[in-house]
Amino acid sequence: MADERVGVIGLGYVGLPLAVAFAEVGLEVIGVDVDAGKVAMLMVGRSPIRDVPEEALRAALESGRFRATTDYGALAGVEAVLICVPTPYDAMRAPDLSYVRAAAEGLVPHLRRGHLVILQSTTYPGTTEEVVRPILERGGLRAGEDFDLAFSPERIDPGNREWTVRNTPKVVGGITPRSTARAAALLERLGAPVYRVSSPRVAEMSKLLENIFRSVNIALVNELALLCERMGIDIWEVIEAAKTKPFGFMAFYPGPGVGGHCIPVDPYYLSWKAREYDFYTKFIELAAEVNQGMPFHVVEKVEEALDRYERRGLRGARVLVLGVAFKREVDDARNSPAERIMELLLARGAEVAYHDPYVPRFRAGGSRFYREIVEWESVPLEEGWLRWADVVLIVTGHRAVDYPKVVATARLVVDTCNATAGIPSGSARIVRLGAPWPDAH
Repeated sequence: MADERVGVIGLGYVGLPLAVAFAEVGLEVIGVDVDAGKVAMLMVGRSPIRDVPEEALRAALESGRFRATTDYGALAGVEAVLICVPTPYDAMRAPDLSYVRAAAEGLVPHLRRGHLVILQSTTYPGTTEEVVRPILERGGLRAGEDFDLAFSPERIDPGNREWTVRNTPKVVGGITPRSTARAAALLERLGAPVYRVSSPRVAEMSKLLENIFRSVNIALVNELALLCERMGIDIWEVIEAAKTKPFGFMAFYPGPGVGGHCIPVDPYYLSWKAREYDFYTKFIELAAEVNQGMPFHVVEKVEEALDRYERRGLRGARVLVLGVAFKREVDDARNSPAERIMELLLARGAEVAYHDPYVPRFRAGGSRFYREIVEWESVPLEEGWLRWADVVLIVTGHRAVDYPKVVATARLVVDTCNATAGIPSGSARIVRLGAPWPDAH
């Protein structure tokens, strides 16, 4: 069966690029999202995601190959449905599959014989077969017999212009060989290689391995950065030296914490599932603990810098945060370490403002660390704001920021991502994460 009509549930950072890509290769795509405001925006050609240019969205709309709706009933006429919804964790860092369950339940009344359903949301091994399958079978159709079911992990890297949904290799595992073959054939339409595995559980675990690999290595270099601070060694110089080895080494970099949808979340998904098997992922959880601790270290660094160079504490201090997105050159602030950092700064009595060229509004608080919900608008990176601040804190090193201007104007800069590397400090004090204090000998 040729799967020429495709439904995509969830039009966020994963689903929208996928939907537009399918439309670009000639498939008819119906996107479903519960956010009526987002659907209305999409239908007039306005993209909420920088990775999907508005020209590409408008071309898909004008071709008649893409439309967005809040109506699950529109999926009855497609051959394949891909579920691309968020999989966050709750306050206790247990998996929150409410979006996945809601998507499957929304599809049930419209599921028909011959449908292919592919879950793409990152999750723990067993979700496709233990959570999604029972929901879809409530209508009486049997997975593997009446409809096909598979898992293929999303591999979206926001802001990456080289590797996109069109050329990044895919992994797919179905509940039957036919399910795997159909899912692979559909994904191959995008043009990238597809690697087939024996089951959804293998595919689900492969995604966790990819991201936990990064979590563990980031934690390693974060811990080394803390050690280098004590030893008076520059971790950034150390990494550049280690990078000269042409084999057996891959560079990872320290920072103020980890963000985005995957790296802060995936270790906890796996550790939660592992306990069902009386297994405790100590190594993985320790890495997550190190990364989760970095925002606290950053705030302590800011406090010590103010004490050393401004002869004052955090209470009443004015802090200008540069960059609140979870990584540079993206507009995605999900789980950004800036959120925890700003909450901790507020809790210690600081005044906080921020500038981010890609994130016009930012929200924090409503947590154990700062009860009140606070919403900011990005302030312009002007001399007045740089002079307003007792300390400028660089959290996300967007290339669009004029760091020479920042250093030339600010009195004190705390740099958590080496954005000021190579810039003469002039009269400013530049305190860098993982490096000696500027007046150290």
